[in-house]
Amino acid sequence: MILELSEEALEYGREARRAFAAAGGDELLLAAEADPARRAELGTSVLAGLGAWELEPYADAESAEAAAALCRAAGHALLPYPVAERLARVGDTDALLVVADTNPAAPIGGLELTWTAVTLDGRLHTAAPRGPVHDGFVRELELDAGGQQSDAALAMGLVLGCWTLLGMLDRAIELTVAHVRLRQQFGQPLAKFQGAQFQLTDAEVERSGLEMLAKYALWSGHAAPEDAVDDALALRAAAIEAAEVVFRVCHQLHGASGFCDETTLSWVSRYSQPLRRLPHGLSATRELLATRIGRRGLTGLYTP
Repeated sequence: MILELSEEALEYGREARRAFAAAGGDELLLAAEADPARRAELGTSVLAGLGAWELEPYADAESAEAAAALCRAAGHALLPYPVAERLARVGDTDALLVVADTNPAAPIGGLELTWTAVTLDGRLHTAAPRGPVHDGFVRELELDAGGQQSDAALAMGLVLGCWTLLGMLDRAIELTVAHVRLRQQFGQPLAKFQGAQFQLTDAEVERSGLEMLAKYALWSGHAAPEDAVDDALALRAAAIEAAEVVFRVCHQLHGASGFCDETTLSWVSRYSQPLRRLPHGLSATRELLATRIGRRGLTGLYTP
């Protein structure tokens, strides 16, 4: 198995981060928050310049790695555009959404795209938005009766979404490390206190563990497609768990300022919520995974 992205994919991700910063960085999200109808124009030119829509993550492992690196960069930059969903698209529609069977919803507010939805049984549906836009650009969806089965689409949609969330966790920890180095308590930086160091270590252990599982699930999608959905669900459960730990630590170390709009962490935390809660939260994801694998368990990283 291959648990590292290629150097080409890593460089592509670094170039994407530089391009997003040059295009406006966090200001893009603030502009989208002020006017959700602008989401379609914010970031799309830079994505086109990066050749994002030429990637074919279903076709080969190299494209999948580049797509994962791009999603991570988009999460880190808080890009207010559905990069993972566009990259995971199937058929003639613009984007793929992973949704729940009941009360389906997704963060698609302000976007005029054509949508395919895949429910957690792997069935594809045509999706249309309905109702108002809620926090985090979330909007309810109406699905048709559904038809084709596509476990590959389900796995890809889950995995790329987790890579986006991983980028947000990268950013949250970076912001918190910078904060504790700058913040003074009792005449010395907060970073000097062992309590803060232990908390950040816990957060980094969760983040780095998620990164390893994300690489494994990405590899599994091409090398072991029969296990791809199980691995993607296991990754999703791990991503939600890691996000809970990382954001709890980051908010604790920021204090009250971490919940203020003047602090970037508050935006990272807020816009991670749709990724963490949709299509399901931790308990429902675990239940679905347990139902799928039964007593046979996962193949996993350490299976002989």
